[in-house]
Amino acid sequence: MVAYDRLLGEGFVTGRVGAGTFVSDDLPGIDHRTGATGGVLRPRPVWDNLVQLVFERAAEFDFRPGIPDARLFPYQSWRRLLARGAHRGGRRHRLLRRPRRACRPREAIAGHIGVSWGVQAAADDIVVTNGTQQAVDVIARVLLAPGDQVAVEDPCYRPPWRLLATLGAKVAGVPVNDQGMIVDAIPPGTRLVYVTPSHQFPLGMSMSLPRRMALLAWAERHQAAILEDDYDSEFRFGGRPIEPLQTLDRAGRVVYIGSFSKTLLATLRLGFLVALPSLRPAVRAAKLLTDWHTPLPLQGPCPASSSRACSPVISARCARCTGHAMSRSLMP
Repeated sequence: MVAYDRLLGEGFVTGRVGAGTFVSDDLPGIDHRTGATGGVLRPRPVWDNLVQLVFERAAEFDFRPGIPDARLFPYQSWRRLLARGAHRGGRRHRLLRRPRRACRPREAIAGHIGVSWGVQAAADDIVVTNGTQQAVDVIARVLLAPGDQVAVEDPCYRPPWRLLATLGAKVAGVPVNDQGMIVDAIPPGTRLVYVTPSHQFPLGMSMSLPRRMALLAWAERHQAAILEDDYDSEFRFGGRPIEPLQTLDRAGRVVYIGSFSKTLLATLRLGFLVALPSLRPAVRAAKLLTDWHTPLPLQGPCPASSSRACSPVISARCARCTGHAMSRSLMP
């Protein structure tokens, strides 16, 4: 009976009371050729070259910069914090929640970047993302329309460039010198500028204060936004962090993004953005529509569920990595 009910439900047979069950006369023609067809759908032309770039063949020797040494990661402390969070989370971690409801991780991130990076932010300003790449994606969805002009440093970190191109933006490279991005070379009509001012990638210089002020003045003059990617400010041998554009900004033009890929593990995919009050509702909505929220169990230990528990994990991690880099730099 179950088999008959299924055939009847899917339209393969029909039943008439008092007559019996018969094969349906309305069955569509069935192609009995084996094997799947290649398909007629095609991606947009922008993906023709990107597929090969994104899925590059693994090299025999990995010279990618900025990859932390996984051997220095405090696995034991991390497991303990994850277990503690799972135990305390209980029912909360079994339910989908709106991103803004996860308050403690955002408070911890705001405190951490204030001390480590000199960023002025409150918990309500923080949106947790899956790495900086999703932070770029969310901001682009909120600020850009297809065909809008975007400026990036040239040379630069390529993944954001490629991502912005797939979203329909016209991406232009702007040359840099020893002072940072050359502001006068930004194309007219640019709506968004992506920069790494604290430690330019991949050349390594810091954007000078006059150049930072010039970029902020340019953004205000042209009604443009600045996306500041501060990817490794925790790693310094001493002194205060370089003043971020976000702190110098007085006109509300800078969106600050970062991640814990350098201080913890890149595979955790934990990042954040500091949303301006004028963008906060739209940014939260864009994040919600993209993937609802970044996994809550991973947010608990990173960067700190409390200042007493996890901040020392990151501090120790940075100290060990910085010391490791210093010892290597002193090798003959």
